[in-house]
Amino acid sequence: MSVLIIEAFYGGSHKQLVDLLQEELEDCVLYTLPAKKWHWRARVAALYFSQNVPIRENYRILFTSSVLNLTELTALRPDLGKLKKILYFHENQLVYPVKKFQERDFQYGYNQILSCLVADVVVFNSYFNMESFLTSIGKFMKLIPDHRPKDLENIIRPKCQVIYFPIKFPDVSREHDKDPESFFKVLMSLKDLGLNFHVSVLGETFTDVPDVFSEAKKALGSSVLHWGYLACKDDYFQVLCMADVVVSTAKHEFFGVAMLEAVYCGCYPLCPKDLVYPEIFPAEYLYSTPEQLSKRLQNFCKRPDIIRKHLYKGEMAPFSWAALHGKFRSLLTTEPKEDL
Repeated sequence: MSVLIIEAFYGGSHKQLVDLLQEELEDCVLYTLPAKKWHWRARVAALYFSQNVPIRENYRILFTSSVLNLTELTALRPDLGKLKKILYFHENQLVYPVKKFQERDFQYGYNQILSCLVADVVVFNSYFNMESFLTSIGKFMKLIPDHRPKDLENIIRPKCQVIYFPIKFPDVSREHDKDPESFFKVLMSLKDLGLNFHVSVLGETFTDVPDVFSEAKKALGSSVLHWGYLACKDDYFQVLCMADVVVSTAKHEFFGVAMLEAVYCGCYPLCPKDLVYPEIFPAEYLYSTPEQLSKRLQNFCKRPDIIRKHLYKGEMAPFSWAALHGKFRSLLTTEPKEDL
């Protein structure tokens, strides 16, 4: 058990990644906390793990996501501080959307910066994620009233690299931050126009569900094919295979696992021309305004044969586990003092 994996928020893509690493790579041991109350995980998980991860001499590498305060953990457990420490960013708190910049809780972003300083390697799931984090450090630290630390971006950047989130694609034949309000508003406009369509709303929920979900489900009525989280992956992919279009109206996205899974299952993607999406999807699949999204969906409702005959023009292979497993294997087998 030379690789110690710690995940403070064991759900969604966080769970998907560490489960895959433990399944596919040798000598991994995993310690987790359930994916509930994210803010409390970020605040206190380090203390919990410091008391519950056994002391063992055969650990060589520590892999954890940026939810964990790595600085606190290594201070509380000096034995873990001696390991090669890899910090993986699924998302970053410096650009995570809040209604007003003043409402941003300084501590979460500050914890991620501190974790980067003590980590040996910092890995991001996209270039958008990496650059948005690094280039926001200076502005973020200006929130400190005086005696501000300097040159943090220059200290952290040399440790950073991008390894896309690895998706283990199936064998198939074909919350406020995701902005459900905009999505359902577009769907209701289609319904008001008398256009025929069916919708499946999938996804795991970790905290409170916005009222707009229950309101939309009622309003959409017979247009709903499936609504809610599917714990069984096979059932989840089956629903994706039945769909023609997959839509994102996200206000924040640092990678987009579900969008790529849907495209692999044959869906035509429609994504905002923003965030990580231009890094992953060709321009044909991007929209700039809700009006553009509505117009394209109207056209698809009238001519579904257009998208059913469409062959996706982007690349899928670079995001597959088959393409990325070598990078993760190298990352997790390099000794602490060796270069990658």
